[in-house]
Amino acid sequence: MSVIDILTRVDVICKKYDKYDVVQKDANISGEDAFARLYAAVDSDIEAALQKAETAASEKNRASVVAINAEIRRNKARLLEEVPKLQRLAVKKIKGLSTEELTVRNDMVLALPDRIQAIPDGSAPAPKSSGGWGSGTSAPRTEIKFDSDGRFDNEYFQPTEESSQFRNEYEMRRIKQDQGLDVIAEGLDTLKNMAGDMNEELDRQVPLMDEIDTKVDKATSDLKNTNVRLKHTVTQLRSSRNFCIDIILLCIILGIAAYLYNVLKK
Repeated sequence: MSVIDILTRVDVICKKYDKYDVVQKDANISGEDAFARLYAAVDSDIEAALQKAETAASEKNRASVVAINAEIRRNKARLLEEVPKLQRLAVKKIKGLSTEELTVRNDMVLALPDRIQAIPDGSAPAPKSSGGWGSGTSAPRTEIKFDSDGRFDNEYFQPTEESSQFRNEYEMRRIKQDQGLDVIAEGLDTLKNMAGDMNEELDRQVPLMDEIDTKVDKATSDLKNTNVRLKHTVTQLRSSRNFCIDIILLCIILGIAAYLYNVLKK
């Protein structure tokens, strides 16, 4: 078999299985295929998480390793949350997809949890249960250590001097707080009583204020009437005074005329 035949067969095989390529399907199928987009995003996130795991494996700084592993665990949890969405989208019929392709999509989604869990994140793998009756009893964990060195008697739980002092201080502060609240309550009661007394006094003053308003209105009306009468009186006095002056002037004019007449007659 020549090299040309090998290349030809490889090309035929690639074209035959090209329909199973998620990236290619995402480019060929219409933009409404949400499964292809979401699966491509999840797949790229898995690859990124694997690269971070490789970085953590080669990292020498323990703090950096812990931070990277924590980020990987968060990404794994987020990716596992996307699996139910992919399961719902995998069974959704899309125009241009056959039943065989839908089955392949479902198998791809079923394989995702194992791929995600296989990403190293620095945590110890969970032990697999054998399913027998003996698996129900857990073996003693010797790596767990207690600060009490196994002493759980009554003496261990006796209050210390520091805890007793803290509790006494807490009780004193609580009593002071209760006293302060009592003082505030008394002050509020006093304000409430003062407000009630002020309201009653205002209710008693309302009739007096109404009476004062009535008297002021009456005084204003009387003042207006008095002003009108005074104006009329002044007008009358002015007119009578003018009449007297006219008579006096007329008499003076007649006297002058008589004097001139007598002089001219002589």
